[in-house]
Amino acid sequence: MGDHRGFMKHDRQVPTYRPVPVRLRDWKELPVPLTENEIKVQASRCMDCGIPFCNSGCPLGNLIPDWNDLVYTNQWREAIEQLHATNNFPEFTGRLCPAPCEGACVLGINEDPVSIKQVEVSIIERAFEEGWIVPLPPTVKSGKSVAVVGSGPAGLAAAQQLTRAGHDVTVYERADRIGGLLRYGIPEFKMEKKIIDRRLTQMEAEGTTFVTSTEVGIDISAEELKAQFDAVVLAGGATQPRDLPIPGRDTEGIYQAMEFLPKANKVAVGDLDEHPFSAKGRDVVIIGGGDTGSDCMGTSARHGANSITQFEITERPPDTRSEKSPWPTWPIMLRTSTSHEESGSERMFNINSTEFLSDENGRVRAINTVEVETVFNDGRMSFETVEGSEREIKADMVLLAIGFTGPERSPLLEQFDVELTPRGNVDKDDNWKTSADDVFVCGDMSRGQSLIVWAIAEGRQCAEAVDKSLSDQSVSTTV
Repeated sequence: MGDHRGFMKHDRQVPTYRPVPVRLRDWKELPVPLTENEIKVQASRCMDCGIPFCNSGCPLGNLIPDWNDLVYTNQWREAIEQLHATNNFPEFTGRLCPAPCEGACVLGINEDPVSIKQVEVSIIERAFEEGWIVPLPPTVKSGKSVAVVGSGPAGLAAAQQLTRAGHDVTVYERADRIGGLLRYGIPEFKMEKKIIDRRLTQMEAEGTTFVTSTEVGIDISAEELKAQFDAVVLAGGATQPRDLPIPGRDTEGIYQAMEFLPKANKVAVGDLDEHPFSAKGRDVVIIGGGDTGSDCMGTSARHGANSITQFEITERPPDTRSEKSPWPTWPIMLRTSTSHEESGSERMFNINSTEFLSDENGRVRAINTVEVETVFNDGRMSFETVEGSEREIKADMVLLAIGFTGPERSPLLEQFDVELTPRGNVDKDDNWKTSADDVFVCGDMSRGQSLIVWAIAEGRQCAEAVDKSLSDQSVSTTV
């Protein structure tokens, strides 16, 4: 490493954010980027640790010590080459990934870990500013064609790798724009959609074809797709939302998060004049404490909600890493997002919803709840009701953000006739093949709901398998 004592001389630094009163008036991204010198200082904190656990902590296997050192020594062009060696889209992960690499950082054993995400996003933004991100079309065409179904991070990663390998790749997306949940699940204030569009421009120049507003299984059949292409990659994600089937569920004013968030994004980019069920003036309860719940919170705050309360059925996590999640595993601890800071919301733990109550007009007015205690029996977690803890909590808008159960049961899966796992995901073998001939799968559709880094990693690995199947040789995953 360029500075063997950097971690002893400098503290961890992350970006500041635009003031809450200012950022609540728009949908722009929040961070105020660190300066070039500040980023170099943060890169210098990377230790000469011998075994860089950050590599294994990252599903992509990012070469983190390598590009930290290159940034510190002002070799930015070489740094983006090392970053792109394992990651097609560092501009996405640098903004959206929860950074398991930082959880595995050796420095994090007894100090604050290296600000890996900030270095990563600084490298890719510098590369775009300098014009280093250019199309990389194949020099030789294979004569083979591949259809990729789904344009989230897994589908885009597979498509870019396969296009660069020389195959003719067409990406099918049922929404009106490319990007999957990157486009319509991630709020604009976490990643402005121009970030997606500039990468799509590169991919189109490389030769990837994008087809939108086309749902495979409805607008085009699986049979037609298999007849037109030599291979098909299913990368449609795990978009079946988990429901909360308690009394009163059909009451007006209760929405799934993925009914609420996409329309907010359409308003932010001007596709809709106003949200059809805005949180403005509402007493909003968000059921679910993960990232999606946080996204609903920040969106509701920008709408001008009267109050925002977040329910989580599990117990409050500790403030710091505990013995239950020792290094280098992902630390289970309380995290306060920018949306929590903005909304002034109340976060309620150990709480379970038992019934939605309606007013005389049939709209939700409150939720009956009970406190629960987390118990473990033979390693299985369950929740026991605390007697006498019943409570009615006001709510005239409820957003369900309790995760996803797997791929939607759609004509697509029926027509391809692929086998499913006991958990309802698309089954695959070690070569990323489904039970259907020449049909492959990657990302959340086979893995289940997961992280963006896993989606990109699986898209790359699946592309390698498809390429090998089509040509008996494999495109390097370092393209």
